[in-house]
This record gives sequence, C-alpha cells and structure tokens, in this order.
Amino acid sequence: MPDATPAEVTVALDGADGCIAGARSQAAVFLTRAQSEHGVPVSARTMDLAQLVVSELVTNALKYAPGPVLLQLRIVDSSLEIAVWDSEPVLPLARAADVGRVGQHGLEIVMAVVQSFEVRRETVGKCVTVRLALFDDPLLGFDG
Repeated sequence: MPDATPAEVTVALDGADGCIAGARSQAAVFLTRAQSEHGVPVSARTMDLAQLVVSELVTNALKYAPGPVLLQLRIVDSSLEIAVWDSEPVLPLARAADVGRVGQHGLEIVMAVVQSFEVRRETVGKCVTVRLALFDDPLLGFDG
C-alpha cells in the first residue's frame, strides 16, 4: 500500500431504524476513503463482501445482545479487519447446514467469505473479528 498511515474508524450503533443500513454505508464510505486518501487497492468484490459481512454481524449483535454495538473497520496489511463488539457474553456458534431451516444462516455466510474469523470474550460482552482480502487481482500481488 502506498501510504503507511493506518486507516481506521469506530462507529457506535444504537439499534435505531436504519442502523444496519447505516453500518453498511459506513463500510462502503470507509473503503472508498481508504482508496482515495491512502491509495489502498480495494476490489469491487471486497466492497460488496464488506457490506454483506458488516450487515450480518451487526444484525446478529443487535438481535441477540442488549445495549449498544460498536463497529470497527481497519486496514491491516492487505486486509480489511471488521470487528463488532456487543454486550452479550455468549459466543455465537455456526449451525450445521440445513436446507430446511429458514433464516439463521448469517454466521455461515460470513464464515464462507472471510479469510479469518475470531470470537473472544471481553470484560463486558464479546467481540467478533473477521478479515477480508482488500483485493483479489493476481497482478497486484495477492494470490489467495
């Protein structure tokens, strides 16, 4: 990446109407600014997947945890790191695939598209952290 300045943003979400759409928008704006201000290459695929992952993680946090949610977006090496903190200490579990189940596939979707997935308990609540490759163009030096 041309500019070594770290790019990072943290947003508090209160669960109000439009909150999840706002979180998706924050991800798009963050990646667009990383491109324009820091020269970070971001593929269209990453732009789409980042919004999907943010939407799924924030939706789960707001659905299952009382209180506020924090969304943190950071550029780390050649990845976008997305971290979502909520106040619920119970760790999420991906369910086994079940074609008959309606809904509750968000965590499965997230785990299928990210490079890494980590959940850790915090002093209060938990934090789910995932990483997405910023670009997938072999000409840019990324082959994974």
